[in-house]
Amino acid sequence: MMKKILFFAFVLTSITNFSQEVRLLRGSITENVAVNDSLKETLSLYLPSTFEVQKPWPVIFVFDLKGRGRASVSMLVTAAEKEGYILASSDNVNDSLSISENVLIANRMFNALINIVPVANNRTYTAGFGSGAMFASILPTFIKEIKGVVSIGASVGNIEILNSKQTFQFIGIVNRSDYSFRDMLDTQQILNKMKFPNELLVFDDDRILPDVTTIASAFRMLTLTSMAKGDVQRNDGLITDSYREFMTKANIFVSSEKPILANYLLSDIEKVFNPLVELDSLKISQKSLRRSTSYKKANRSQNSYFLKESFLKEDYSYYLEEDIITYNYANLGWWNYQMEDLAKLDKSAVLYERQMSSRLRGYINALISDNIDFVSADKEVDLEALNLLYMIKTITDPLEFAPYLKVISTSAKMEDYGTALFYLEELLKNGYANKSELYELENTALFRITPEFNMLVEKYLKDARYEIIEQ
Repeated sequence: MMKKILFFAFVLTSITNFSQEVRLLRGSITENVAVNDSLKETLSLYLPSTFEVQKPWPVIFVFDLKGRGRASVSMLVTAAEKEGYILASSDNVNDSLSISENVLIANRMFNALINIVPVANNRTYTAGFGSGAMFASILPTFIKEIKGVVSIGASVGNIEILNSKQTFQFIGIVNRSDYSFRDMLDTQQILNKMKFPNELLVFDDDRILPDVTTIASAFRMLTLTSMAKGDVQRNDGLITDSYREFMTKANIFVSSEKPILANYLLSDIEKVFNPLVELDSLKISQKSLRRSTSYKKANRSQNSYFLKESFLKEDYSYYLEEDIITYNYANLGWWNYQMEDLAKLDKSAVLYERQMSSRLRGYINALISDNIDFVSADKEVDLEALNLLYMIKTITDPLEFAPYLKVISTSAKMEDYGTALFYLEELLKNGYANKSELYELENTALFRITPEFNMLVEKYLKDARYEIIEQ
């Protein structure tokens, strides 16, 4: 079906006034929409297929700290189409910039969009994945017009800056296998104590990211909260249908022996629907669920693995710090043993054990990455410590190629060609095939002309750049 095209003429005020014709698509993502003509800042924009200029629309600003505007919007398009939300994402927000710089970029994007499309009062929100979600959660502190945040896989970026007099709705979405799950549970408890509006949509799946239905549920919660506040006209049909859908999902959790997920969802339903419908039956259901043998058993089991997980995380943190301080290369075998243990847990028949394993693996890699950033930020970088961290990363995340390349580069720089060769072969064994990148790797000019280097390239990738002469 041919896409319908909308034309808008709008005027923005900066140092000088200018006008620009913007060509926007219904039901599709429009890329490279200019924020203004004085800065080379652009955004990606999605308008639902039902979009019309005669009425105001809710907007969700999606953040990715790599400036991937189109990619971040595309992940939420289906849910936005279903629930009737505009999506916008900056192409310029980046983790290489300071928070203040990113906030200014975000603010310019907000102001630009208001001049492009009709935005509903009090229905401006932010969303993101991981680090983008953390940034999205701090923006309401600086931009009071933001009324809610949908945070996928991350807790609030900074609890300390939250203001109980300037609240916003925080909706977290997380897989129980995600290493951030525990942190998001803890954050929810803090927000509850602060009487800060919040919900936490928890799911189980082989994939860490939520499906469309879960994301759409979060968007629906934003809409229902707006109705409760009077920011959008009450729709009794939508309220009734939504309540029925959420309760059906909770009942499915119960029937599929996932009482904890059912309890999480019932708590969310109570928060969202309390101002809208009578909830006596829900409260009875929730009380009955919490008293059930299945819930008590599942809750005890999950908590026991939470405790075990906490002890293991302490071990990982302690040994990593010790290894860095003492340059303990001999402990690489210990890290390998830990990953073998986690691999065994991955095959466990116990769900909570498998989820714990996944969370621990995520925690380890995040811990190592944080330490890499910390060491790299020093004025005088400790190359040996940095190299050790990258070595550990090749063990904890063997299919990520970047750490191998770092070890090869750093080892070659220190003229430790034996180590460089070992990690080169490990890299190639794991399927790395970018020959041109390999021959341009920093600090390897002398290393890559050696017969040993080229023999390995010939063995795994064929056609080594430098001829191997046998004597």
